[in-house]
Amino acid sequence: MNDFSLYLDPVSLTFIMDDQPVSDGLLAKHISIYQEQIPDIEHADIIIVGIQENRGARKVNDGSKSADAIRKQLYQLNYWHTDIQIADLGNIKTGATIQDSYAAQKAVIGDLIAMGKTVFIIGGSHDNTMAQYESYRDAGYHIEATCIDAMIDLRSESMIRSENFLLDMLTTEPNIIKHYNHIGFQSYFVHPRMIETLDKLRFDCYRVGVVKSSIDDMEPVLRNSHMVSFDISAIKNSDAPASKTSPNGLDGTEACTLMRYAGMSSNVNTTGIYGYNYEDDLHNITAIQIAQMIWYFIDGRNKCMQESNLNDRHNFNEFHTVFAEVETVFLQSKKTNRWWMQLPDKKFIACSYDDYTKASSNEIPERWLRIQERI
Repeated sequence: MNDFSLYLDPVSLTFIMDDQPVSDGLLAKHISIYQEQIPDIEHADIIIVGIQENRGARKVNDGSKSADAIRKQLYQLNYWHTDIQIADLGNIKTGATIQDSYAAQKAVIGDLIAMGKTVFIIGGSHDNTMAQYESYRDAGYHIEATCIDAMIDLRSESMIRSENFLLDMLTTEPNIIKHYNHIGFQSYFVHPRMIETLDKLRFDCYRVGVVKSSIDDMEPVLRNSHMVSFDISAIKNSDAPASKTSPNGLDGTEACTLMRYAGMSSNVNTTGIYGYNYEDDLHNITAIQIAQMIWYFIDGRNKCMQESNLNDRHNFNEFHTVFAEVETVFLQSKKTNRWWMQLPDKKFIACSYDDYTKASSNEIPERWLRIQERI
């Protein structure tokens, strides 16, 4: 395991809290924070790390200020989830080159994953998703990844790293992507051939209108994921002024809902919120939005910890169905009302109530069909 202090800059709690006393009810009082020495994280469930690398988006501002601007708002939120232990390891140091920064990020995130921790990354441009992904690849994991973004960063013609990094993530060998989901893209920003290409690879892309009209259907998508990357461009400008991409997109409540779904997943062990530049913010509204998204992720993780193991069948309602001559089993949690569907190999995957109702009507659920196509 690496010596974390080699890669991290501590947090100044005095600066974050504006030299004000910290009351007992606030998150700041209950987070183990790297100030003078690395805190003991043995029992921590969620580890927060800041990213300062913005050169992939051609930004020259001090990235640490963006991560700390988010902390300012997060630390002032109230502490509700006493069963969740949180640590903040500060900001990962910026290297001489982008690749140096990625290497530092991989060293820290990779070690935390190996320790069984859930890592929440704040700050930095969206291309830092590559370091998040390579933390899994270097360890030999095979994962399902989800990006939430108004655009699909596959633009090979662009020289801006944050606009083309998905090319490497989805094509560089060895590739560990079992499946890729893209949530919240806005059609006028995406060439139709890009969607066609991703569809041929059996990757799933969900237009923002579909997400807004059926956001509950995104819960199984995120529950099946291991890695989640959220670009704030997915949020409309009025709800996140630092997001200059579009007047349309997810609203603040929908963004919080998606983060809660990510937190509810026992598979998700790294989540990053990228693309925030404090210089573009208005009255700290975007920082407040991101802080509340993190709070809802914690809320989701708290609910996840209450879920039963699928082997504890007495905590699930079990439904046997037949569709298109295929016999399968659906499970519904008595604690959370979430659904699982059995595949022909007898493994269970996250699904929705809609999948169950279609199967009960002798229709093939699209989720089941897409998985069989990928196999």
